[in-house]
Amino acid sequence: MSKTMKIERQALVPRLRFPKFRGAGEWEIKRLGDKDVSDFVKNRTRLNELNLDSYISTENILPDFGGIKKASKLPPSGSFTTYTPGDVLVANIRPYLKKIWVADRKGGASNDVVVVRPKSGVNSSFFASLLKSDAFIDYVMKGAKGVKMPRGDISLMKEYILAVPNTEEQQKIANFFSSLDALIAAQANKIDALKTHKKGLMQQLFPKEGETVPRLRFPEFRELGSWQYKNAGLLFSNRTEKGEDDLPLYSVTINDGVTKRDSLERKIDNISQASGNKKALRYDLIYNMMRMWQGASGVASEDCMVSPAYVVLKPKLNVCPSFFGYLFKTHDFLNTLTAHSQGLTKDRLRLYFKDFAQISLPIPHIDEQRMIANCLSSLDALIAINSDKLDALKSHNEGLMQQLFPRREAMDV
Repeated sequence: MSKTMKIERQALVPRLRFPKFRGAGEWEIKRLGDKDVSDFVKNRTRLNELNLDSYISTENILPDFGGIKKASKLPPSGSFTTYTPGDVLVANIRPYLKKIWVADRKGGASNDVVVVRPKSGVNSSFFASLLKSDAFIDYVMKGAKGVKMPRGDISLMKEYILAVPNTEEQQKIANFFSSLDALIAAQANKIDALKTHKKGLMQQLFPKEGETVPRLRFPEFRELGSWQYKNAGLLFSNRTEKGEDDLPLYSVTINDGVTKRDSLERKIDNISQASGNKKALRYDLIYNMMRMWQGASGVASEDCMVSPAYVVLKPKLNVCPSFFGYLFKTHDFLNTLTAHSQGLTKDRLRLYFKDFAQISLPIPHIDEQRMIANCLSSLDALIAINSDKLDALKSHNEGLMQQLFPRREAMDV
């Protein structure tokens, strides 16, 4: 038994180690709540000491360890958990969203955010890497209470087992992950810049409400004059054909348009009979009549089936569906769609085809439609390429964390 224990103790080293530390021996097992590891902060900050930059809640911590965004408003009253630079803030509602931020300033956090402060003998960046990990999130979720809005158990968090090397190795690992975090942040900023650029272009490439000429126009179309306006019913017909067994099933999403249903993370109950769905052909424009006012629309990339709760728009002659797909996502036009939707409250609004058909749509020459659609789709492709690069960097980061920290099973005590 003693030999077995010795082998297990010797295994408490990472699989991948910087050369300088390969002979430094095993790491030391600790618990998150140990007095020489961290404090769970209880000090309070008053509301009058906070502003939108220093107030942190679960709403402005971004998921997937993505940092924070500026708070949109301050709460009307209350006191808040004090945080200082180097503290790790853990959103304690729905922990699976991976909302964890390492503070770079002073401020106050809402009661749904746990503030953990590493002790002086623990490198703050190394400590942050221990908590910004799937292993920690999985552990917290196992002890979370509640179904719809699970909440982590703080007393259980304090029992989280971790392994700690000497301070010099901590610093080396911290420096490495800080460099990788900087690459990830730079890539994320690049994607945000592309999305902002696209949003700005969309505002420029389509006329403002009440106008007939866009503010930005490709040179070859500047002499063509004003855009026409026609009722949507003259540009699209309502496709009501029944689904077919050999067609794939698609859903309409707000952010990603028309997407294969089996690629979505959320569970959606399928209608067992294909004939209970609607048929859509490639290039049809599809919208969710209950969410059109939020931007739930897109263009079909192939022949498919969709829910009977959707409206399938068949484009008529000289109509570029992708052009209108982008138009329907603009801020001004979402307001128009909301105004034409029927319902007593906003969460019950529906846009039936008969009401959609009465909406006046701007329509330039077909060549200009295609030029605008191609421009915006090129930006979408660039955003997708850079998003894939970001996902690859995050996967690389997670893989290295598994290699540069000892295996969880070796920490059983």
